[in-house]
Amino acid sequence: MQSTQVAIIGAGPSGLLLGQLLSRAGIHNVILEQRSDEHVLARVRAGILEQGTVDLLEEAGVADRLHQEGLVHDGIYIAFNGERQHIALSSLTGGRSVTVYGQTEITRDLMAARAAAGLSTHYEAAGVALHDFESGGKPWVSYLRNGKPEVLHCDYIAGCDGFHGVSRHSIAPDAFKTFERTYPFGWLGVLADTPPVAPELVYAQHPRGFALCSMRSRTRSRCYIQCCLTDSLNQWSDELFWAELRMRLDPVSAAALQPAVALEKSIAPLRSFVAEPMRFGRLFLAGDAAHIVPPTGAKGLNLAASDVRYLAQGLIEHYREHSSIALNHYSARALQRVWRAERFSWAMTRLLHSFPDQGSFDHRLQQAELDYLFSSTAAQTSLAENYVGLALDA
Repeated sequence: MQSTQVAIIGAGPSGLLLGQLLSRAGIHNVILEQRSDEHVLARVRAGILEQGTVDLLEEAGVADRLHQEGLVHDGIYIAFNGERQHIALSSLTGGRSVTVYGQTEITRDLMAARAAAGLSTHYEAAGVALHDFESGGKPWVSYLRNGKPEVLHCDYIAGCDGFHGVSRHSIAPDAFKTFERTYPFGWLGVLADTPPVAPELVYAQHPRGFALCSMRSRTRSRCYIQCCLTDSLNQWSDELFWAELRMRLDPVSAAALQPAVALEKSIAPLRSFVAEPMRFGRLFLAGDAAHIVPPTGAKGLNLAASDVRYLAQGLIEHYREHSSIALNHYSARALQRVWRAERFSWAMTRLLHSFPDQGSFDHRLQQAELDYLFSSTAAQTSLAENYVGLALDA
């Protein structure tokens, strides 16, 4: 039988970041993760960080390698009708920018910091179950470690275990509402050791479907094309992927494209999802456990980081000042930001993708909206403000 102040379910970036912030504030925590550490590090995810996320990683003391290896981007490109328009994020937002640094690398940095501090993370914790978090007493977590039953008593539980994790599924179905939109397409993504086609990300709208040329470093690219949900990886050889990507890009980007062997290839469906509220007694949801956004707006990891910031502030205030004000406002603060990110992610998805049921009228509206974006400083400013991240307390 063990005890801690905060039990954190999930050792992804949100769980590890919360643990790091709490530990630096002197708040004891234990992380339980159903997968192995190797499996967690093998997940290939997004890597576009808002300035607020970078600031939070600095506060957590894990930003040294990020500053050495991360790529600061002052803009993005949007390609449409054979033209490539630069959206100058920094100049449109008073100097704010984004940083390219893979989620896997953030996870690695947080794992290393936790190990160096000798903090408790139990990987391969099977059968995790949450108990008594709404009873008014202290909650506890049961799980199997090396096949043996364990119990962890705590003051609070932070559910940072993703969309399919046990945390949200432990809550009574009638205790929360869900809001969901599914999309009739997915993203086929390829990771390859090939130079990026441009100094910054290229988003492309094309009649054949959306495309995105992103990067992980100056020599490693992460590229995507819109595909059917019924597609399988067997249908997409490396050669076919690069040929299709080239067709969807503007001429300048297409000319710079250098096909390479795929290091990783996957198809991901797109979904918008929100669960309300994000607090249930002494259980708090954070990150993908509470919300999912389509990746078009580069908001998923950044939303998880803002959740963690609000939750860490509340827990630190509780233990240092014996005040529950911030904890009581956690759900409302987090959800206000979530819905603004959902709005932007939906707008970017609608703007840049081809929908199967899209008629000629919808197509012309999409063209008109892109024309307006290309010609209007006000429209570009609005996109830039949302892309670099609204103020954390907005």
